[in-house]
Amino acid sequence: MVPNQWSRTLMVCAGAVLTIALTACSVFDRDGTDSTPDKAAAATASPGAGAANRVSLVQKLGQDGPLRSLNVEPDGHWECDDCAGDGVTSTGSLDPEQVKRLHDLLADPRLRQETDEARRYRVSCIDALTSSLLTSAGLITSQDCPGEDRPPVANEILLLLTQATPAEPTA
Repeated sequence: MVPNQWSRTLMVCAGAVLTIALTACSVFDRDGTDSTPDKAAAATASPGAGAANRVSLVQKLGQDGPLRSLNVEPDGHWECDDCAGDGVTSTGSLDPEQVKRLHDLLADPRLRQETDEARRYRVSCIDALTSSLLTSAGLITSQDCPGEDRPPVANEILLLLTQATPAEPTA
């Protein structure tokens, strides 16, 4: 039997791996080529758009809560699976100001120092909302529990995404 602390860590890691796999599948076709229809048009529509401006948010409330996921494309279109905890898949778009803000935050060099690897992050709370952001800088996890400091740039991204979509900032 796996101890509870390992079980929670494994669930968060499994969610992150699932998000990475789904994101990779959406970026590349079966033959491994980029699935973007027109790279020039995509770059014109959103300068600097690409994998660096994609972000995914995976959330789980406690050990037994449902896995919620939000994927945001470089152009600001998003799809959210079970974000409100109601089993519904929602879609929408960030407004141009939100897209620019998100791109600026994702390009912030401080984000690399906020990754789980750089911080040597370990999940420490029981039954808290665990939020994992997958960015080009890496995986950044935080929990909604007393006394835990959230990485500042990643927290700004989390707030932007949760204010613009049905995703939840706290439990």
